[in-house]
Amino acid sequence: MSELSPTPSQTVGPFFAFGLPYEGGPEVVPGWREGAIAIRGRVLDGAGDPVPDALVEIWQADGSGRVARGGGALRRDPHGFSGFGRCPTDAAGVYRFTTLRPGASGADAPYIAVAVFARGLLKPVFTRLYLPEDAAAHATDPLLSQIPEDRRATMIAERGTDGVYRFDIRLQGEGETVFLAV
Repeated sequence: MSELSPTPSQTVGPFFAFGLPYEGGPEVVPGWREGAIAIRGRVLDGAGDPVPDALVEIWQADGSGRVARGGGALRRDPHGFSGFGRCPTDAAGVYRFTTLRPGASGADAPYIAVAVFARGLLKPVFTRLYLPEDAAAHATDPLLSQIPEDRRATMIAERGTDGVYRFDIRLQGEGETVFLAV
């Protein structure tokens, strides 16, 4: 009789592109709403290649720094603000959101919380997205002040000439995005 060996552990996915998205997931607010901003980026692996089957989630406060409560993100009012969005990446690893500029909450500079689910990750990774216009607030942000100065840029979006914010997320390797322990 042959000896059996244990089955190796498995990572999650890739099922994000069809298991978790929902209609309107990337639209935290409709694009026509006054004050709406667009955020686009790519999820990249350690070699700089796109991750085509990742899922990016964002949570944020509204422009006044208030966090939306109740109602549930999947039942949002099409004119309202839920503070939550979810977007799968496409074949080029691209994701996109339409949202509002977040307001400051407490001592924190305005930010958008970001989670990335991807193949090869046993758990999602978390980071923050800061907007470049808030540089003065970045200098006193309790979390950013703990990040080495040469790594902070991985958490700050760039504003393109078209007005769209670009925030690429590199999962590992050179230029790896700063991820937060939870």
